[in-house]
Amino acid sequence: MTTQKPGLFIAFEGGDGAGKSTQAARLAEALADRGLTVLRTREPGGTPIGEKLRSLVLDHGHGHIDARTEALIFAASRAAHAEQVIRPALLRGETVLTDRYIDSSVAYQGAGRDLGTEAVRSLNEWATGMLAPDLTVLLDVDPSDGRRRRTANDGLEDRLESEADEFHTRIREAFLELAASRPDQYLVLPAGLPIDTLAEQILARVLALRAARDTLVP
Repeated sequence: MTTQKPGLFIAFEGGDGAGKSTQAARLAEALADRGLTVLRTREPGGTPIGEKLRSLVLDHGHGHIDARTEALIFAASRAAHAEQVIRPALLRGETVLTDRYIDSSVAYQGAGRDLGTEAVRSLNEWATGMLAPDLTVLLDVDPSDGRRRRTANDGLEDRLESEADEFHTRIREAFLELAASRPDQYLVLPAGLPIDTLAEQILARVLALRAARDTLVP
């Protein structure tokens, strides 16, 4: 009789334009090549209701959205995501890779919108039932570099991406403070490193974590 291996939950965080989606895709492919079942998802979104909420909060044209409403929309999307997608996948023993999670709300709404990082964290911990990542990969990007990446080839910025660099600077500082407060739970990498170098370092850390978790299974 075999025992199911525990699931693994990895969150990718960082400012807009950091390359989170690229690295999540690279990691998903590398883990799948090694025979692991991988679920790749994103926030806001990940569920039908989450995708509708994503449109409301990120697309232009929905009128003014005040800071508290914005925070609550993100939390509502995340509640559905955690309950309907992430937690069931982890119970099946899958490796879940999410592009953004609670830290994004702590940084964007808590610090960027000045709602208070602890208040926003408490809201989202309640929304997710305290479901936390096993590892957070933070790709650290300078706001000006992030904007250059986002707008390359005439790319359009969404409602949050189009905020001033001062807003994105507060977000960057908040992410780094979060990582510094719990260094064992984060892998912080400069987003400007070559894509292959980033992918290799992320994969090495995740495989080490996977090996450590597997030893817990008798």
